[in-house]
Amino acid sequence: MDVPLWLALLAVGYLGVKLVRPPWWLVIVLLLGGYLVADSFLSPVIGTALNK
Repeated sequence: MDVPLWLALLAVGYLGVKLVRPPWWLVIVLLLGGYLVADSFLSPVIGTALNK
């Protein structure tokens, strides 16, 4: 069964918020921080660390 990555991330994120119940500001900071880091000069370093 092939599931799109965005759908899997959405499901995992929804379940994580429902089960762990982090504060909403933390969720927003993590999403915004991940978006900003993905488009920064740190992205090659993070990509290399994740692909090892």
